[in-house]
Amino acid sequence: MVDPKKKRYLYMSLSIFFAISMSLVLFFLLFRLQSVGNVLNTIVDILAPFAYGGVIAYLLRPLCNTYESFFTDVFPMKMKRFANGFAVMLSIVTGLLVVYTLIIMIAPQLYTSILSLWNSLPDKITQFQIWANQNFGVDEQLLQIIDRIYQFFYNEVKTWVENTLVPNITNVVSGVGSSVLKVLNFLYNLLIGLIVAVYLLGSRKKFARQSVLLVRSCLKPKWADLFLNEIAYVDRVFGGFIDGKLLDSAIIGVLCYIGCLLLRIPNALLISAIVGITNIIPFFGPFIGAIPSTFLILIEDPLKALWFVLFILVLQQVDGNIIGPTILGDRTGLSSFWVLFTIIFFGGLWGVVGMVIAVPLFAVIYDTIKKLVRRGLYHKAQGQMWEQYKADYPDEEPKKK
Repeated sequence: MVDPKKKRYLYMSLSIFFAISMSLVLFFLLFRLQSVGNVLNTIVDILAPFAYGGVIAYLLRPLCNTYESFFTDVFPMKMKRFANGFAVMLSIVTGLLVVYTLIIMIAPQLYTSILSLWNSLPDKITQFQIWANQNFGVDEQLLQIIDRIYQFFYNEVKTWVENTLVPNITNVVSGVGSSVLKVLNFLYNLLIGLIVAVYLLGSRKKFARQSVLLVRSCLKPKWADLFLNEIAYVDRVFGGFIDGKLLDSAIIGVLCYIGCLLLRIPNALLISAIVGITNIIPFFGPFIGAIPSTFLILIEDPLKALWFVLFILVLQQVDGNIIGPTILGDRTGLSSFWVLFTIIFFGGLWGVVGMVIAVPLFAVIYDTIKKLVRRGLYHKAQGQMWEQYKADYPDEEPKKK
């Protein structure tokens, strides 16, 4: 039997050794931060196709499960083992067809709308100035000042092109070449990502079982159950929120297009695409989409711009009170303050992607902190405080669909 004193000394020695080792590692990371960053960037670039494939597979997983369930019921017993393969193939084909259909339907009309708007922009600005002068009595001198400002910026841009852009055309070409390479690299990663998605979808059940086995082999049953329940919660929040938000934004885009056609608003498809895409961003999305859309309509027809603003206000009320709650439910349990905070915070960190995933990501963090607080209160025999809090704020718990 091992002497308890020697056992204690052994644990102390190991603790000191690991503390010193971690200090050395931290010291190395701090003084080699740039090199470590370069290594991490290289690793991220290498794993980019797997990240794309993971996202594609995660988005197509519900569709794949639906197809497999259908094929399992329809196929005879001898062919049931092929149900998964057919489901994966059909899911990928469906996803590609949806993307292709959207591009074919929207891209040509968007190009035509943008080109027409660009060609007619000077005339539209002149017409807008005349309209403003007739309806609001804008002084001619003010219009002349605006015209001088325009001429000033035009001359500045012309000077910059002649004196700066043309002499450094080699660097510009190099930058364009670098951008082309980035686009090609993105397309390459996307293509490999599709192949990765096929493998992930085909082996999704096997990978899930392996993950469960790994967790249960490393953790005690109590902690394994806790960890797996938390992963299930993360999947429910992220999957439900992202899928629901995409469907919600698609519906809003279609309704916006129908409304713009009925109101005879110019560039209806372009504006509806802007509104639908930006609606994916919670809270700020409607404003981000409505502001440039209103400006485009204002140049074309100021009166219809006012009608568009009123229509968007009604549409967003319908979305916020009917469509959104019906599709998404209350999956996060976050208050309006935390939604606003998390969108600004993660949007500042990761841009548009951060704004899209901000709400479900922070909902998971918030839920984890709540569980730790609850556990700490019960551990300190103060569970009545938590029960009183739940009674006072029952809307804190996210509601399942």
